Amino acid sequence: MAERAVLALAYGTPRSLDDVERYYTDIRGGRRPAPEALEELTSRYRAIGGRSPLLEITEAQARGIAARLGVPVFVGQKHSPPTIPDAVAKLRAEGVSEAVGLVLAPHYSRLSVGDYERRVRDAAAAAGWEGRLMIVRSWHREPGYISLLTRRVHDALGTLPAQARPGAVTVFTAHSLPQRIVAEGDPYPAQLEETARLVAAAAGLGHWRTGWQSAGRTAEAWLGPDILDIVRDLARRDVPGVVVCPCGFVADHLEILYDLDIEASRLAGELGIVFARTASPNDDPALLDTLAEVCARAFAEASVGP
Repeated sequence: MAERAVLALAYGTPRSLDDVERYYTDIRGGRRPAPEALEELTSRYRAIGGRSPLLEITEAQARGIAARLGVPVFVGQKHSPPTIPDAVAKLRAEGVSEAVGLVLAPHYSRLSVGDYERRVRDAAAAAGWEGRLMIVRSWHREPGYISLLTRRVHDALGTLPAQARPGAVTVFTAHSLPQRIVAEGDPYPAQLEETARLVAAAAGLGHWRTGWQSAGRTAEAWLGPDILDIVRDLARRDVPGVVVCPCGFVADHLEILYDLDIEASRLAGELGIVFARTASPNDDPALLDTLAEVCARAFAEASVGP
């Protein structure tokens, strides 16, 4: 039995090519995708080897946080097992009275972190778990995370040919969301900008910008510019190299391994731009130290709160 625990909240991923339809249907709220849309998504997973390593990385991150905090860490995912209701059921079964909900993404949006919180609270009500839940709203400016990204940017720049480095542009990206969040005052775009500015200052970057990637295919407008449009713009301006730092993501998965490593990299090559990407944090000890500190702070603040 444990009085305290952490919920490590993640998006989820299909476990195999045969699981893609179930996963895609879940994302669509139970509506099965059209055959051509399903084949396109399946082909992307096929291109990265048949499956994403996201679940294994998420579990490794959870183990690392647990080892540092000395409390259980339960993984709960939106669209694949173990689900958020699965994780909340463990809270109840273990007699947990206080839990920190940590979304494994650094920036806050009502449509992302806010949605995880809603799902956890709904699951708690359904399961009859009456413990105290503290949701970490964001951790996009944590010094440990900024330091890790700064090192990764330096490493990626170092892989470019020497002649391309002085004029290379570093692009900091996050998953695009519907454009309407801007009118709603959502802090998501500003938080991406803040992360980028802090890393750029620490890394001494002369050329950098922010951008978006992996937008959903819906009728409404999504945040831009998209990374592919940025690469095209850089080519028009004869920029010799680009480093993409997907600072809105903390693990290798489809949006990294396909959208950047295959799609964006291929476009850059076609346009004559040298392309590099910062290595994902995954289970780097520096990331796990930071996330453990964030959770410990949330527990401490709760103990002195109202």
